[in-house]
Amino acid sequence: MSEFQIAVIVGSLRRDSFNRKLANAMVRLAPADFTLKQIQIGDLPLYNQDDDANPAAAVLRLKSEIVQSQGLLFVTPEYNRSIPGVLKNAIDHASRPYGKSVWAGKPAGVIGVSVGAIGTSMAQQHLRNILAYLDVPTLAQPEAFIQAKDDLFDASGNVGPASVVFMQEWMTAYAAWVRLFAA
Repeated sequence: MSEFQIAVIVGSLRRDSFNRKLANAMVRLAPADFTLKQIQIGDLPLYNQDDDANPAAAVLRLKSEIVQSQGLLFVTPEYNRSIPGVLKNAIDHASRPYGKSVWAGKPAGVIGVSVGAIGTSMAQQHLRNILAYLDVPTLAQPEAFIQAKDDLFDASGNVGPASVVFMQEWMTAYAAWVRLFAA
């Protein structure tokens, strides 16, 4: 078992999502003592405070997987200059009921890829605002606003040669961030 279990939350449900591809590629860039596991969020019911006392099994699973992790990696697209609803729904479920958030204190990284020239910069900023409120220390630098281009991934699904050095440096900084909070 790895020393660091990282919960990877992909903010897209699309089968051929660029962000899911990026999350899969990041696994291969992680240090040997890190295990990155994607957390399912597509099966969560819409958050309803009336359900706080009796959460659905999918909500309990989400919370348990986050509790068991030593870090968080958010990989999100940008929808209408913000985060996707499915990601906000997952964040809301795991932060409730009030005072019982499972996010607090977990070091996080935020990245994303989009076809737009500014990548996912607005979504990342909105997500960082939410995470700050939830007491999630988030890696500030380097930022990674990635534009999806034909050579972003190679035929095997790895980060392509034009981006691999940058993405490896990002992963190295993220790993150091997680280790800082584990110390």
